[in-house]
Amino acid sequence: MVCGGTGCTSSDSNAIVDALNKEIANLSIQNKAEVVRTGCFGLCELGPVVIVYPEGIFYSRVEVKDIPEIVEQHLLYGTPFEKRIYEQTRKDGEILNFEETDFYKKQVRIALRNCGTIDPEVIDEYIASDGYTALGKVIMTMTPEQVVDTVKRSGLRGRGGGGFNTGLKWEFAARQEKQQKYVICNADEGDPGAFMDRSILEGNPHAVIEAMAIAGYAIGANQGFVYVRAEYPIAVQRLMKALDQARKYELLGDNVMGTGFKFDIDVRLGAGAFVCGEETALIHSIEGFRGMPTPKPPFPAVQGLWNEPTIINNVETLANIPQIVLNGAEWYASIGTEKSKGTKVFALGGKVVNTGLVEVPMGITLREVIFEIGGGIPNGKKFKAVQTGGPSGGCLTEEHLDCTIDFDTLTSLGSMMGSGGMIIMDEDTCMVDVARFYLDFTRDESCGKCTPCRIGTKRLLELLDKITEGKGTLEDLDKMESLSLQIKNSSLCALGQTAPNPVLSTIKYFRDEYVAHITEQQCPAGVCKSLISYEIDAQLCKGCSLCARKCPSDAISGKPKEPYVIEKASCIKCGVCFDVCKFKAVMIV
Repeated sequence: MVCGGTGCTSSDSNAIVDALNKEIANLSIQNKAEVVRTGCFGLCELGPVVIVYPEGIFYSRVEVKDIPEIVEQHLLYGTPFEKRIYEQTRKDGEILNFEETDFYKKQVRIALRNCGTIDPEVIDEYIASDGYTALGKVIMTMTPEQVVDTVKRSGLRGRGGGGFNTGLKWEFAARQEKQQKYVICNADEGDPGAFMDRSILEGNPHAVIEAMAIAGYAIGANQGFVYVRAEYPIAVQRLMKALDQARKYELLGDNVMGTGFKFDIDVRLGAGAFVCGEETALIHSIEGFRGMPTPKPPFPAVQGLWNEPTIINNVETLANIPQIVLNGAEWYASIGTEKSKGTKVFALGGKVVNTGLVEVPMGITLREVIFEIGGGIPNGKKFKAVQTGGPSGGCLTEEHLDCTIDFDTLTSLGSMMGSGGMIIMDEDTCMVDVARFYLDFTRDESCGKCTPCRIGTKRLLELLDKITEGKGTLEDLDKMESLSLQIKNSSLCALGQTAPNPVLSTIKYFRDEYVAHITEQQCPAGVCKSLISYEIDAQLCKGCSLCARKCPSDAISGKPKEPYVIEKASCIKCGVCFDVCKFKAVMIV
């Protein structure tokens, strides 16, 4: 199995596939070994990833030059190729199956089921793993009311950020006595650092297609739309191929499985507007208008796409549906907590050893995810904060590490579940700069329709810029908190209502950093450019000239084998000299 997700593809895993096929042909063992390009395995940090079954041997950071030895040693003679074996799979002189490692053993893969185990471009492989069995069960043995009731009893809540009960949303739409209804899959994943939905579409697109057909049967819809970002070329290509295969097998179309049930799906490409993750803005974009939200009610389940009843669920929510139908509502409800059932997929990023994709049961703690599954903080640095929920979420501290991950707990702490981004920060992170980064993002992504969001986020960002430049006052903190609450309470949609969360949470938990920026004109983490400068320690400098050669502004001068000097007037504070110095002679002051 070779990872064919975006991360590994960018590391040229396609060349790995070609090299494997070539070498297998050279040794004439095509009848003994098959190469399968799969979806994401999750450990994106280690790509390109190759897993050999039946042993489950995990090879990481594989290069084309390694392939002849992997094929000859492992596939031909059964001896694993030591050089590329993932270190965490070694224990007491033995090589473990990768699923026994700390990264995998606490995961429960429901939404990510089949990602990494089947070829997403071959419908027969999906069918062989019980694919479309749930759809057959629904349209042949269940009434629409029974389907809705099953989803309601499972306790599944929307994984796109809102956390609304999925079955209840379906029930609202099913009650509408209209001839035309729609099902929409929201694949407009826009959070910085989030790639959950993309990976599901790349690794298991048929699960989403099957779920949409089940939803169509449940509410009485005959047409579905997948609204997906155009920046996801691999996901779009595999989705389009999966749709063609499903139609060929009569799993979509005018006569699904010969039952007379009619349902088909079209794809609409989004232009990358973050606000189109909001359901009414997404609807307007599909209709051909600018993506801008409208007040609710009426809710889309009553009056949505082209004023007809419409349900909108995100990719991860839908990916759970076939397994809920097959295994029962009680099975799904037994996983997680009382009010947050099932699992949640998170994209781990930032200052953590194992960056990648994880699916964990609700109720697991932040500590377990970050330090057991994620492997902790690299380079011996100290954990400082974790940002959950992307630009709409908040930053949590070390005191929150033993809090459970569920909708209500995260919200009560000033953050949120969001779609599943989880950014880890270490001691070198400036929390004021983090708040400024996220607010800069939401300011740019505001559609501009309502004044609190359009102007409020701009004013809030100006105050943050002022503080990071060392020009702020303590009164500015009061202004920011007051303005944040006004934006939250009066913005039209969730983008504006949640935009101040990073500001409020960092002021609440890291107020001392704000005060240091204001009263001492210092950035404790040494990040804010206006408050730092770079100097070279003459005693540590060996005169190697590497910093001068790498400096993009020619701000460093000196003679070989003598201490170099940084001209502060010319320095653009890019930090290249600090990064390249092998003798730790460059200091941030």
